[in-house]
Formats: sequence, structure tokens, C-alpha cells
Amino acid sequence: MGWYYSLNDGLQNEYPCCGTRRYFCRRTNDEVGRVNTVEQHKQEKHPLDVVDDVYDYADAELSFEEIEERAGGGEWERLKWAGMYAQKQEGYFMIRTKVPGGKLTPAQAEVIGEVTDDLAVAPEEYGGEEQNELWGDAYLDITTRQDIQKHWIRVEDVPEMWDRYDEVGLTTVQGCGDSARNVLGCPAAGLDDHECFNAQPVIEAVSDFFTENREYANLPRKFKITITGCAHDCAQSQINDVGLVPAKKAIDGEHLYGFHARVGGGLSDGPRMGSELDVFIRPEDAVEFCRAVAQTFKELGDRNNRGVCRMRYLVEQLGPETFEEAVRDRCTVALPTGGENLTVGYQGDHVGVHEQKQDGLNYVGFNVIAGRMGGDEFAAAARAAETYGTEDASVRLATDQNFLITHIPDENVDDLLAEPFAREYSPDPGPFSRGAVGCTGNEFCNYAIIETKKRTKRWARELDDRIDIPDDIEAIRMHMSGCSASCAQPQIADIGFRGETVKLEDEDGDDIVEGMDFGLGGSLGADNEFLDWVESAVPADSVIPALEQLFEAYSADRDDGETFYEWCRGVDNDELRSIMQDADAPVARGVAHGD
Repeated sequence: MGWYYSLNDGLQNEYPCCGTRRYFCRRTNDEVGRVNTVEQHKQEKHPLDVVDDVYDYADAELSFEEIEERAGGGEWERLKWAGMYAQKQEGYFMIRTKVPGGKLTPAQAEVIGEVTDDLAVAPEEYGGEEQNELWGDAYLDITTRQDIQKHWIRVEDVPEMWDRYDEVGLTTVQGCGDSARNVLGCPAAGLDDHECFNAQPVIEAVSDFFTENREYANLPRKFKITITGCAHDCAQSQINDVGLVPAKKAIDGEHLYGFHARVGGGLSDGPRMGSELDVFIRPEDAVEFCRAVAQTFKELGDRNNRGVCRMRYLVEQLGPETFEEAVRDRCTVALPTGGENLTVGYQGDHVGVHEQKQDGLNYVGFNVIAGRMGGDEFAAAARAAETYGTEDASVRLATDQNFLITHIPDENVDDLLAEPFAREYSPDPGPFSRGAVGCTGNEFCNYAIIETKKRTKRWARELDDRIDIPDDIEAIRMHMSGCSASCAQPQIADIGFRGETVKLEDEDGDDIVEGMDFGLGGSLGADNEFLDWVESAVPADSVIPALEQLFEAYSADRDDGETFYEWCRGVDNDELRSIMQDADAPVARGVAHGD
């Protein structure tokens, strides 16, 4: 008998989660029949119904106040199923476009860029074309989930966006909300020799199954899936709810390629590495396996305490073995035990010119610091893919917020690199630029405490100029999140930042400034570990001097071939703090404002 235990102690009620299932829920008397506010909003109206409502709001050109008067405050939550988040600037939305596996045709990428240039336009009251001093307006953000985000979208412009998307097979539906999000994959799927097989068709099949599927569009919380046939786990299986990675197994005398599964990974305030299940999944069974996991989450996941509704808490509570039993009980296909694992490590970087396994062809990875670029530039990149690539050319989005252009014949590589966009988004950047990742930040996000995008770009370039990195180190992964939500994945970075407001105490009184918690030593792969938060409430102006001290010590002390994160793990945290505090800056004089 398997049991699900609530996080609360006290008297327990037992009741079956699903008709004939062997698994039951145990919840306190107070919990039975009680759900959180978001669940109440979803009970008022199925979240997918909001898509039709958007057309009505657009036709009537409703203001935010009028939308709320008509549909209630829960509509802001339900609009996420249309891929829409209300910006902190009232009257405007951020809209997220799903790109399964990060793969776009040149036509799709061009439409995304053109829609951005036409519709993601800041009003004059917020600065118009000069809204952002680095990017102006009409820009897009490549995300760590291989999505595209656009800002400054008015509700009345959404139907036009959707019409243009429909023509090329794009969608924003379920870009957000408590359902299956964009399915991740290796951006070089089908191109690199290090893949065991091309998993892109499986990614697209799983994405198609969950998109607009009403049965699985109301889960306890967001549901993140990654699928790869790549031996380097580019798609980050260790930090997703479901991660399918390449494996092989002999069944009835036949050697088959398929997947092993990791479940229950994630970041934010409760980071957890995914747990291995003892299953082998044939590629043709991947959709059913993911459905069975979603069904398990749907039935057994917590809908009471929003803070612990993610699937990783369920896996932790049940334990991986019991969770696996629950999945097997709900799966309609046979799941053999695991075979031979084919993953050899983690490689999330595809920047540079790389030979494809197809003779005479190359893919080029372009570095987009913090993932932000102009819509006109993205459209230009799409047109370049069509001009210089073969008929199979594509634009691929990567989880490190960069992008690739594929299927470029040898003789066309130099012409592609001469394009204006290629000079700005260099395929041969410095190590800090190459590894820089930034979330949306407080420019638009209601949760972010600090500004991130401009700071990430400026810091990366300044650090490339000021710090000499050993020649054998291509990238320093520096990830900046504006709050604790981990959208920039700071816990897996060499250097991770988490936004804080900092109170500096000096002889002139208290000064409140932007700052951050400072973490070191994270990575995925065979030696995966989350970073340690070495110092808290570091004023932003003190960060670069602290990094200079750290990298001076690293260059002097490192063993041959030792990466920065490996070196950080070998040094005691007190010693790392001491090195940082040697900087000519108030590294340790601040406290988190409000503490």
C-alpha cells in the first residue's frame, strides 16, 4: 500500500484519490475540501476557456480595470494559459511563445521577429523607442526554457499576433499556468555526433499531446518536461519535473534505444535534483509515460499549500520507488526496468562554429547576453538562415539564452558571420559573456527585487575586459535572478546571484541599495551540485571587485584543468568569504533590508 502524506501533522483522513487506484491520500481534517486561491480561480472557469475571452477583450479594447470588472480578479491567473502575464505597467502584457525543443523554421523565426518589431512597442509615457537604454523597445527575450517572451503587448493586439502565428504553426497557449510548459530538448538535435538518436520528433509528439488538452491543463502546479537523445544532457534533465535521457536495452534479443527517466527535479526555494526511476521507455511510449506521470501528479499533488505544490515535493514525500509504482499503476504500456544509461555529462553550451554530422554542413551558435535582442535583429537572423543555409536550415533556441543557425554549408559560414547581427551576437565571445544568463528583472516582473538584464550585459562585458581567465576555460556561467524564483537558474551556475535590497550602515546613516545573495560552485552533470550561498546581501557595486579577488585567487591556486566551480568546492566557504572581503568595497557591510 502506498501513501501520500501531507506536510501538515495532525489527525488524518484517508480517502482514495482515484476510483480503483491502490494509492490513497492522507490529509488533515482541515485540509479536506480546502484548496488554495489559485485552485479556486481554476474552479470558477476552466483556464483554457480564457483564450476565447481574450478575443472579446481585444474586440472591446478593455482596460485592465474593465477586464477585472467583467471576469473577476482570478482572470489574471487564468490568462497565463493564453501565455499572458500582466506586466507591472498596467495595460500591457508579457506574452510567451512556446518553441518545443527550441526548434524554429526560418519562417517561424522571422514572424516572431516581425511581430516583436510591430507590436512589442513601448508607449511614449514609458519612453517609447528609448524605453530601455540598451535595447530601446521592440525587443524579445530568449528564455532558459527555449521560449520567446515579448513585452509591451496590448490586449487588442493579441488576436493579430495569434493570426500571424497560426500561419506558421506557432502558439502561446499554455506558455504559462499550471499545465505542461514548453518541452525542452537539445538545440543541436539531429546535428551533433554526441547524440545517441534524434529526440526532436518525441519532443513534438509530447508537446502536441499536452497543448490544449483540457484533461491535463489543470495540474496542481506547472509541469516541466525535458527530452533528449543527447549524451551531454543539454536539456537539463536533473532540474525538471520529468527528464527523459538516452538509454539502450536488450529486449527479446533486440538492442533498442530509448529513455531513462528522472523525476522531481527543480529549483526556486526548494531546489532538488531529479531522482532516477527504474524504467526503460521506448520512444513510441514516451507520450504515454509522460501522461502517466502527469496523471499521478494530477491525482496526488498538493492543491492546498501553493508553496509546496510542485511535483518535486510529491516525489520527495512519496520517495522515488513509491512514485514509480504510482506511475506504473497509471501507465497503459509496459515499462521494462532500466537498461544502460548513455548520458556522459552535461554540456549546455553550443556557442561557436560547429561541424554537423552531415558532411560539409555547420551550425553556428550566437551569444545573446541575458537572452535579449531586437525583434528586427531576430528577423534578420531568420532571413540569414534562409539565405545561407540549405532547405533544412533552422533557428534553434538554447537553454543558456543563446541561439543557433543550422545547416550552413562550409562555403557560406564566413558570409553568415559578416552579417550585422552576427557582430553584435558574436559566436566567439569572452568567457563571462558566453556564460551570462539573466531573468526579466524588476523592469517588468512584479516579483523581481533588482534590475537584471542591463546589469547582466554590462557586467559580463566589463568582467571580460577586467579579468584574465585561464585559456582552457571557455565559459564562466554567471546567472542573475531578480528574486528567489530562480528563473535564471542561479543554483546551477559557477556564480549565482539572487536579488536583494540591501541596507548599508555607515557613519552617514543607512542607505538602501540594490544587492544580491552571492553563490558559488553550482553545476549539472556527473558531478552535479547546487551552489552554496557563500555571502548574503552584497551591494551590487561590490560584486565586481569581489569577483576580481576570487578570480585572482583561482588563477593562482587552481590545478591544471580545474574549472572555477570545482575550485570553489575545494575551498572552504569561510575562506571564499575572506577572499571576497579583501576587495576594496563593502562586500560584507550590508544586511538584507527588512531583516
